[in-house]
Formats: sequence, structure tokens, C-alpha cells
Amino acid sequence: MSVHAEVGIQPTALRNSADLSRDWRRAYRRRIAITDSVTVILVIALAQFGSVWPHPFEWLTPLKVVASVLLGVLWMITLSRGRSRHQSMLGDGGDEYERVLLATGQVFGLGALAGIVLGVEIARSYLMIALPLGLGALLLGRYLWRRDIRNKRASGQCRNAVLLVGGHASVVATTRSFVRAASAGYDVVGTCIPRRATVLDDHIMVDGAHVPVLGNEFEVIEAMRACNADTVIVTGTEDLGQVGIRKLMWDLEAEGVDLVVSPVIADVSKARLMFRPVAGLPLIHVERPRYEGANRWAPAIFDTLFAVLMILLVAPVMIAAAVAVKVTSKGSVFYKAERIGLNGKPFPMYKFRTMVAGADQQVVDLMGDNEGAGGVLFKMREDPRITPIGKILRRLSIDELPQFFNVIRGEMSVVGPRPPLRREVEMYDDEVSRRLFVKPGITGLWQVSGRSDLSWEESVRLDSSYVENWSAAQDLSIIARTVSAVVRSDGAY
Repeated sequence: MSVHAEVGIQPTALRNSADLSRDWRRAYRRRIAITDSVTVILVIALAQFGSVWPHPFEWLTPLKVVASVLLGVLWMITLSRGRSRHQSMLGDGGDEYERVLLATGQVFGLGALAGIVLGVEIARSYLMIALPLGLGALLLGRYLWRRDIRNKRASGQCRNAVLLVGGHASVVATTRSFVRAASAGYDVVGTCIPRRATVLDDHIMVDGAHVPVLGNEFEVIEAMRACNADTVIVTGTEDLGQVGIRKLMWDLEAEGVDLVVSPVIADVSKARLMFRPVAGLPLIHVERPRYEGANRWAPAIFDTLFAVLMILLVAPVMIAAAVAVKVTSKGSVFYKAERIGLNGKPFPMYKFRTMVAGADQQVVDLMGDNEGAGGVLFKMREDPRITPIGKILRRLSIDELPQFFNVIRGEMSVVGPRPPLRREVEMYDDEVSRRLFVKPGITGLWQVSGRSDLSWEESVRLDSSYVENWSAAQDLSIIARTVSAVVRSDGAY
């Protein structure tokens, strides 16, 4: 029986649906191109007009008009040739913004160089208007279109139908990643498992996602047509081999379907990856993690200055919180809890008390109601130990503000892994213990990705990813995302 008959879908209808998938990509790139063109035209006109103010008609001289037209054309060509609108970057990742930045920098750098070589004086006011205004407008346009496509993806539109080719373990891991990052727009609609692998059922269940098994590594084209995939992702190449991959590339090219080869590494940032073709082989070099980067003097100075500034800004809030805690329940204002910090060294972490006095002694009695996945973390949505004012402080994350004093003391960072308890650390395996290579943080990937709603495994994965891929840019991004997460109170209880 053919794969088409097994799934009960007609090939003609499938290909029509695949054509629709390609249509939205073309339409999206066309909208971006139009937005870029309008932006460039308006910015150049404003720069010309503003650079000669208060004599607005001086910009109409033939030489200036020709120069502006050439600059605009060059700008658009560079944005296009720089692949800033490539379909692989639609709606996700930072490559699109980076390529817009690079293209704009190249255009104005070349323009300035040409002006020097040709002896043509370029008004500084022209560059001061065109460069920042144009760059900001282009990035804003891309951001707004990206928001549009993410909203459509949330409603089931503008998504990529993916067929996975690889072993059972790699298929499960890749599917789980796509389910977790739903905004990326990848829906796994089928998989091809190698014949040597043992698959007991005709489908795989991954985090609630139903993935049908449609064949083996030699039936990819038939499976792709059956499940109407517009993208084929190979998660393991050992079964296909070089010859098989090459033939698959040719077959998919004839079908107009994209081929993506996924490496077996995960949770590694782009900054640590370097692609190099060697001897005809596409090799990916992975740099060693920079554990020491997060603990150097520059991040420490930033943490201290940021903590001092935040304490000064939120001092009225902290005073009000302290008074509220003191007058509404018995016990101290602050709660001092032991946490394990850098290299396994314990330290006292400060928080506003949000529970009744003696709450620690009640944990044993409440373990039966623990909602923490994996049993390592203790979490309850309706914890009876939390005071009424404590619920408010937790919901607004005000209870964590005293941790800025821990930052000043050098025990914590503004951004880092979640500060663990001693009993948690005693249960760590080798993988989890890597989170102790850097200081724990007031916020981190765990904070902006769900906080208490995260499972233990997901919390470990995010912390490990942060530790191994640390960068100053990532810290700044997490700080910005934390503000949004706190405002929405995501996962706070």
C-alpha cells in the first residue's frame, strides 16, 4: 500500500496546499521589499530636505538628485543581495536585523569612501539624518512585520509543514524543540525513521504532538508528498550517507521543497558556531564555552552599578513593601535563605518575607502536594503558607528586590541561573552541576520563559544553555525581556 493511501490524502490536494505555503512566503517577502523601498525613498528625501534647511529648494540640483537616487538604488540592492529578506529568517532569530545593519553600514561606508575618492563633499547633516533615521525605520519595519507574522502563526497561519528524517531519538528531540518554540512556525507533520530503527507504532507522541511515521530513509519523497511538507529536515545523516543526501537534494529541488540538515548539537548559540567547508565537507566548528566571561571584572562592575541604580530607583517601593510585611504578619521583614552560588559556595539570599513565620518547617508536611515536575523543585500554585500581602509581592516580583544587595556583595549577578537550594544541588548530576560555573542571577532565561510554570527539565535546559552560551548581549536581552515578563506576571506564584 502506498503512503498516500495509508494516510488517506490525495496528492493533488496536497500539492495545492504546498503551493499556498510558498505563496505566503513570497507575499511576505514582497511586503517587506515594498516597506523597505518606501522607507529608503522617504528617508533620502528627508535627508536631502533637512540638510539644506532653511533653503529647501537647494536639494533639487541635478548632482544632488542623481547622488540621492544612486544612494537609494544601492541601498535597496545591498539589502536584497545581502539576503536580508531570505525566507529562512522570516519571523524568528536575529539574523534579519544583523543583515539590515550590515547592508546599511556597507552603503553609507561606500558612499563616504566614494565621496572622498571623487572629491565630492557630502554634507554631515545629510549623513546624520539619513543613517540613523534610515536604519531605525528599516529595523522598525522589520519588527512590525515580524510581529504580524508571529500573530498569524499563533492562529495557525504562515507556518512551515516539516517532514523529519532521522532516528527516533533525534526526531523526538527536534519535535520537542519545535513544540517548545511555537513562534518559530515549524509544524512536524510526519517523519521517516530508518529501517534499522525499531518503531512499534505508526506514530510518535511528543509533548502532545502526534507525528505519523510515513516510511524509512528511502521513502522521503513519497512521505513528503503524503504529508504535504514544504520543508524536509534531516536530523541524522548516517543512514542516508553522502550519496543519499545528494540524491535527496536533487529530488527535493525538483519538488520545490526546502532541505535543511540539522546537526546533532543543541542549545549552542550562533556566536559559538563557525561554518567551514573543508575537503568538500560542510564542517561546523563549535567553540568552547566561555564560563569565565560571566565572572570577569567587566560584568561584575556592570552588576554593581546596575544594582546600586535599581536600589535607588525602587527605594520607595522597597520601603512600602517592608512596612506592609511588618504590619500584616508576625515575623521579620526579610527572609534570609541559604542558596548555593558560584562553584558550590553557599550564601544567604535576601528576599522580603512572603510566608508565615516557620514556613520552612512545613515543607515536609506539604511534599505530597508538590506540583514541581521531577520532584526536585517544591512548587504549589496555592501554597497555604503564603500571606495575603506575600501573594501581591510575589505576583509583582517585589519580594526579589532585596537580592540587589546580594549583587552588591558579589554573591549574585543581575542575570544568571536560578539560585538553587542545597537539597537541590545534592540531587544534581554532572550535567546540572554545570550551572554552578557562574553566579546565580536575579533574573535569567528561566525568569523570562515561564518562571514557576517551567518543568524541572526545562529549567535545567535553560540554565545550561545560558551558562554555556554566556554573552554580554544575551544578558542585556534578558534584562529587557524581564521587564515584560514581570509586567505580565508570567508564571509568578
